[in-house]
Amino acid sequence: MGVSMPTFKSRPITLIYDIPNSKTLQFWDGLKEGKVYATKCKKCGKATFPPVADCSDCLSSEMEWFELKGEAEIEAFTHIIIRPSSFQQEKPYTVVIGRLNDGIKILTWLKGSKLSAVKVGMKAKLVVRSNSEGEPIYMFVPI
Repeated sequence: MGVSMPTFKSRPITLIYDIPNSKTLQFWDGLKEGKVYATKCKKCGKATFPPVADCSDCLSSEMEWFELKGEAEIEAFTHIIIRPSSFQQEKPYTVVIGRLNDGIKILTWLKGSKLSAVKVGMKAKLVVRSNSEGEPIYMFVPI
């Protein structure tokens, strides 16, 4: 006698992520105002982006907020053609690591530049724009 396998029905599921952000609320509120904030530890002085509630060096919870401004220098980049399923609605895009004048490094999209123009060492500015869903996001644009 053969063993019969059970029949399973499938159905779609929807996941909703409820990410607690009370300690980083200033970052999210800042994006809505067109500003990008980072945190700096009041105890040891370590600056961190993305912002954190607790210092990874000295474990202090005494953080202060500061706005990221100025230009950045692109240190590395890649162009994404084969996109993950969550980005299928987007055209191929370029992701860069930019170092701001104050030393903070940011990984984000570069918008407004042809791939052939992107180079290590090029100058860019950190800006806030809206994504395809109308939510504020930060990105670099060439200077």
